Amino acid sequence: METAVMPPPDRRFAVSLFSRLRTAKGQANPFPIYEELRSGGDVVAAPWGGYLVTGFDLCDRILRSRDWLEPDARWREQQGSGTRWTAPSSREMSRTLPALNPPEHTRVRRSAGMFDRSTLREIGGTVERITTGLLDDLGERLRDGEADFNAVVSEELPIATIGHWLGLPTADFPRLRKLTHDQVFTQELLPSASQLAVSDAATAELRTYFMELVRHRRAHPGEDPVSRWIATWDTLESDRDKADEAVYYLALFVLLAALETTTTLLSTATLLLLEHRRHWDQLVVQPDLVPAAVEESLRYDPPTHVISRVSSRDCVLDGIEIRKDEMVHLMVGAAHRDPAKHKDSDVFDPHRKQAHIAFSGGIHYCLGAPLARLEAQTLLRQLTQRFPRLALVRRPAWAPRVAFRRLLNLDVALT
Repeated sequence: METAVMPPPDRRFAVSLFSRLRTAKGQANPFPIYEELRSGGDVVAAPWGGYLVTGFDLCDRILRSRDWLEPDARWREQQGSGTRWTAPSSREMSRTLPALNPPEHTRVRRSAGMFDRSTLREIGGTVERITTGLLDDLGERLRDGEADFNAVVSEELPIATIGHWLGLPTADFPRLRKLTHDQVFTQELLPSASQLAVSDAATAELRTYFMELVRHRRAHPGEDPVSRWIATWDTLESDRDKADEAVYYLALFVLLAALETTTTLLSTATLLLLEHRRHWDQLVVQPDLVPAAVEESLRYDPPTHVISRVSSRDCVLDGIEIRKDEMVHLMVGAAHRDPAKHKDSDVFDPHRKQAHIAFSGGIHYCLGAPLARLEAQTLLRQLTQRFPRLALVRRPAWAPRVAFRRLLNLDVALT
């Protein structure tokens, strides 16, 4: 990229910022902290090693460039035993689609198929039906006073949608949702040893669950994605055990990708519109504005605030020397508020020309993005029409995370 090399930056700059970011106050509103972080430049040295990238255009270029790779199994093993990267849950994640690099990434992505237009048309009716039922439940609860929208709707819609698509028993939904919340710790920016232990246990249980599912579908194939993946991988892999494991990793990836971030998107979009009443009221009378509101929610406060990449070669990034295999953390939450990209970037404005990297970019652009958009748009259309007088009761609490945002509650009532 650039050729002029600056002296090594001071790694102490970001220490206090990340200390504040990990507090309850920092989680509730990390954006002033991101603004301070951006003041250090587009590339800032991370306290623990590697670098933080805060500029939108630079983040976008890295995501689209083949010179920047996922921290895959090879890279993780190089970090040495006893590190977070060699924890059992991290090693397991390194075999899923988002952590693969070409050519294996290309092979697995092609085998996945996923959410093309015909599949979305097929799922669309299911999403409408599930949403209607969940909002019926919300309405019953609101008649008695306030309700937790996060628990009643946002946590339920993604697991019901993906569970129905995969053909999973509805009785398993609560267990799978809990395991997903526990598993995500291994994908966090700086997980603690206790968090990794929780993630390791959840990952082991998910492996048992989905390997049993794959074996059952092999013995009893149907018209479901898992059965189709088995048929596809039988043509790609002569070893049946390896084929079954490849299908397991696809099913695991789909569950983890479909639940955590989509749940956050549903609650965050609802929260932002309730906090910005003018835009909520606009959707009530102009439901065609819903897609733009979803995109602005993804920009304003995306479900994932950090995406990590490693360099495939020695290079210079914004005047900073980056060595081969060195990691950079793309601070998506900060990049989305980059004033060089968005005018009045701290203003929630669904009418702006949209540009965000909430779904990553390049060859790793999120396969589930069309489904997440479908769920969010369906929910907001029904919600604003059925409950135009919905109001926020109190500010929600947030889980103690940096990379993966998660609301713990969203209490609402009718005015």
